[in-house]
This record gives sequence, structure tokens and C-alpha cells, in this order.
Amino acid sequence: MLERLNASQALQASLAFFVCMTKIYTKTGDTGETGLLGGKRVSKSGVEMRLIGEVDELNAALGITILFITEEKLKLFIQNIQRDLFKFGAELASLQAPLPVQEKIAKINFSHVEEMEKFIDQFWAELPELKNFILPGGNSAGAHLHLARVICRRAERELVAVGQTIPLRPELYIYLNRLSDFLFASARWVNFKAGEEEIII
Repeated sequence: MLERLNASQALQASLAFFVCMTKIYTKTGDTGETGLLGGKRVSKSGVEMRLIGEVDELNAALGITILFITEEKLKLFIQNIQRDLFKFGAELASLQAPLPVQEKIAKINFSHVEEMEKFIDQFWAELPELKNFILPGGNSAGAHLHLARVICRRAERELVAVGQTIPLRPELYIYLNRLSDFLFASARWVNFKAGEEEIII
């Protein structure tokens, strides 16, 4: 809990570093460009912004998913993932910023991946053996977890594309890869707990 509290404080500090909205509209993006941390202007259609947008969409999808989850422990953990995704986005936005700017950004680490792996192992131990491909769906929570999973995979593909031109920390690749596994296991688990039968292909 203390680690998560410190991580939350670090996240707030990093967000405060670059978020100061006195007005919701600035008009600086009216020509199809936006600013990264450090001041660099890039096209909104550029590979960096596509990736940041995918991570943002994933975060919003998780926000919807939480509305349908009744297990409090899982709900709170997914909210922590949402916080991680803000760190993820902040790091992506700072990749081409001066080093002092990058150093101010709170970053995800392997401990966050290990937390997901514990949930995956717990869920998988309770679930029936998976011998076939299954159709995404189930109850509302399960279906939304499946949807978040495919958004996560799309973000991962964009991450790989960015990594071909800009050096990225290994933790970023590992985090998204494990997150999609976590979302798949969570989808199966909430459906199992709700008595939803899996539909095989």
C-alpha cells in the first residue's frame, strides 16, 4: 500500500509538471499539431500521438469496465492500472524532451508487472482448463474486459512501431503485453464467477 501511495504521489507530481489548464481550449492545436513535453510540436497523426491516443482510449475503456465489476479488489486494481497508464502516457510524451524533463516523470516498473502476474496466476488457478478458442463476450464486465484487451493489443502494436524509431524502455513493452494477458484472464474469471458459460469456436 505504501508503494502505491508513493507511486500515486509521484504521478501527481509528474502530472503537475505539465498539466496546468486555465482553459479547456487553447487553440494551439487548431492546425492539426500538438505539443509534447519539452515543447516539441508534432502532427496529431504522427506515430507518437497515435500511440498516446491508443493508451488514452484504453484508459477510458477501463473506466467504463469498472462500472460493471462487482469484485472490489479487482475494481481497485484496475483503477491502479489506469494510474499506471497515465504514467505510461506521460513517459511517451516526454521521450524527445530534454533529460531534466524526462527525469521528472514518474514511470512504471517491473513491480507493476509482477502485481498483474499475481492476479493472473490466481485467476488461472480457479478457472477451468482452456482447450479451445472462445468468443469474446459473457456478462457486461467480461465483455468490456475483452474489449479493453483488444484495445491494449492495438496500443502494443503502435508501441512496437514507435520503438522502431525511438528507443523505449523494456518495461513499456512488457507492461502492455502482460496487461493484455491480465485483461483476458480477468474477463474469463468474472464470467466464471457469474456463471457465464464460455462459448467455444
